Amino acid sequence: MRIAINAIFLQNNPMEGYGHYTAEVIQRIISKHPNDEFLLLYDRPWDDNFFDQPNITRLLVTPAARHPLSFKYWYDVKATAAVKGWKADVWFQPYGFCSITSRVPQVLMIHDLAFKHYPAYISWYQRLYYRWFTPAFIKKAQKLITVSNFSKEDIAKTYRVGDGKMVVIPGAARQGFVPLEWEEKQAVKDGYADGREYFLFVGGIHPRKNLITLLKAFSHFKKWQHSNMKLLVAGRMAWQYEDLLEKLKTYKYREDVLLLGYLPETQLQRVTAAAYALVYPSWFEGFGLPILEAMQAGVPVICSNTSSMPEVAGDAAILTDPSNYEAMGKEMIALYRNESIRNAFVEKGLQRAKAFSWDETAQSVYKELEAAAVSR
Repeated sequence: MRIAINAIFLQNNPMEGYGHYTAEVIQRIISKHPNDEFLLLYDRPWDDNFFDQPNITRLLVTPAARHPLSFKYWYDVKATAAVKGWKADVWFQPYGFCSITSRVPQVLMIHDLAFKHYPAYISWYQRLYYRWFTPAFIKKAQKLITVSNFSKEDIAKTYRVGDGKMVVIPGAARQGFVPLEWEEKQAVKDGYADGREYFLFVGGIHPRKNLITLLKAFSHFKKWQHSNMKLLVAGRMAWQYEDLLEKLKTYKYREDVLLLGYLPETQLQRVTAAAYALVYPSWFEGFGLPILEAMQAGVPVICSNTSSMPEVAGDAAILTDPSNYEAMGKEMIALYRNESIRNAFVEKGLQRAKAFSWDETAQSVYKELEAAAVSR
């Protein structure tokens, strides 16, 4: 089988949710199917750290797809021509967009509809692009993949997608997220938090991640605990982060909040595993990989009770209302005060993370690609 893959977000820095899912899946598919051929399509010079198997062809397709007009040209003209010329049997589109003009069967991933539920958090031209073209993408795709039952129901209801066209294939925690020994944890705390315990948030910094509420919850925690606990935020400045930075200028506990920026993979794994707890107050997620990665690293999780997060966390996390900073702060206090509760959620989290497997995810994605190719 000749499989074309849209690889425009497979860049090492910064890589976030969509890119991690794609990298984990594609690496496994390529390795386990050496008799298949793969065409990786990029819109800028690629990172040689990804994929070195002999059954790969890399192709740089220009100009770069970095705004809506260039998206259309890249997908519908340049990339379509490249895939046709390569004689692909199927084309994997992992980022929510696909070609409207290609005759090659396409398997389209839509992780979530955050763009529809929180339109104010993206630019006006991105809103128009999603509004105009998402229905066409869904209609054009041979098969749809999403990452949670929540997203499946949301997409099906919004775009009237029949049951037979869409499947749920969840992600998992990456292998490097593992528990650390006490000495290793202390070394991380010394390096990042002045030797202190810390709550952790992981993710790109933008309004949907709800960090203003997290700051208020942390204030509530500090007010009642008088603790030297820190709050570490690991993630790039994504968009519309100015309000957060302005808030921090006058924030009472500013010295206890550390913005780490985007961390390389090995550093993120260690910072996660040394945390007292992950606090993930996002308004909306299609999945929420940091939840499982913290669990696999032996770190208890406090997360929102909205969208897909209860589905991903199961009974292994403390669920809280993302609009109620006092309730969130109380959960942070309860976890801090009661080590037995914390230990119970550590154990639950370790077991919950085992329910998800990148090997199974990759196998399921490959089956969808195979079915789409056969249907041609």
